[in-house]
Amino acid sequence: MTDHPPDRRGMFRAAIQGFLKARCDDKLDKLPPDDPKREALLAQFEYTAWIADAARRVTQIQAVTHSLKPIHPDARGTNLYCPPDNLGAHVEVGSHCLPANFSGDVVGNAAALDVYKFLKVEADGRPLLASMLDHDNDLIAALSDDARQAEAWCAAFVSITAARGDVSSHTRGKQLYWLVGEDPQNDADYQVLAPLYASSLAQAVYEVIDHDRFSEEAKEARKAKREDSLHPTGFHEYPGLAVQKLGGTKPQNISQLNSERRGVNYLLASLPPTWKSRSIRAPYDAESVFRRFGRQPEVRRLVGELLVFLASDPDPNVETRKLREAYEDKLIDELIVFAAEFQAILSPGWSSDPRCQLPMEERLWLDPRRGESDEAFSAEWTWMDWPDAVGKRFGNWLNSQLEGRLPVGDVEQRYWAHELGVDLEWRQRAKDGAL
Repeated sequence: MTDHPPDRRGMFRAAIQGFLKARCDDKLDKLPPDDPKREALLAQFEYTAWIADAARRVTQIQAVTHSLKPIHPDARGTNLYCPPDNLGAHVEVGSHCLPANFSGDVVGNAAALDVYKFLKVEADGRPLLASMLDHDNDLIAALSDDARQAEAWCAAFVSITAARGDVSSHTRGKQLYWLVGEDPQNDADYQVLAPLYASSLAQAVYEVIDHDRFSEEAKEARKAKREDSLHPTGFHEYPGLAVQKLGGTKPQNISQLNSERRGVNYLLASLPPTWKSRSIRAPYDAESVFRRFGRQPEVRRLVGELLVFLASDPDPNVETRKLREAYEDKLIDELIVFAAEFQAILSPGWSSDPRCQLPMEERLWLDPRRGESDEAFSAEWTWMDWPDAVGKRFGNWLNSQLEGRLPVGDVEQRYWAHELGVDLEWRQRAKDGAL
């Protein structure tokens, strides 16, 4: 048995008192000195009274590592608290890879989140909840001088990690049948699985990627690369990174960690490698990149097929429109890949070279990271009028290739910020001055 310092009970009590005092002082600061509510507030944050109330309210929230609401905000069912130590060690990356000090999530009544903040208070190098889960006698004794009452409160707080009610899923949750037997035609050989969202793992991924993208250290490293100088850490890039927003305008309805991330959840590109060893030259001395784009083999093929189709004078009906739009979508996909090569391979700021004759909208589109070191360029980028301008130039180019057979304004009506795959989270951070 590990020997503990004799004053551990006092240490836990001091940590709890410090938490209560900070929260009480924050509320008192908002009240006038003669406000009669001050006395009631002081009584509310009295040590024993607040812990008793918190032990009652803790049933309104649940600590989780895997939650259901990210699957669908209206789903109701089982959430789970599965610390990494309780999970099997697999070769694949998963929640079992999280460190001991992982970020737990919480779901339930937002009005009771202060209880979870209390349980996250650090004492003796660990959160109070971790010590309660280990039934730390010194912490239990610090809760109350009444041993029976202290045990009851500890049991109430620890229940925050327990699943609520019977294990269940929901019609709005995801469910799938997994073959566990030998006969795929035998229903009894299948097990129903109800996947949950790995919230704690998503938080760990978010913290790493967010630091790699927006930290001062990362910005300094990118600056060093542009200046062709050394940097002690280097930097990381995440090509094809997608942002999934959970909860819409109310991310707090999903979970606490989702609210802290403003609903942002990063999705790494799950794509097979498509390495190409060809070099990309900056489009200097060109008045537009669309001529080069039109020389791409796949682009030539698509334009040729679309031209043959339109030259056949198809009936002006819904099916014709759908087929034409399908060709447009494929060409826009090629356009995104074409632009991504400039964005990923060329050094940020290449469009500031005097040899670059491209119009401003094409510079903003093809060289977005120039804004990391060029404030005027960043302001132009965040104004976001350039996607529609690029879309118009694409429509003019395509119509010229199709000999004027494309309906006027058809392409321009698209939402071009979306069509061009613009990272709107990057745009918001640029507006906030984070870049």
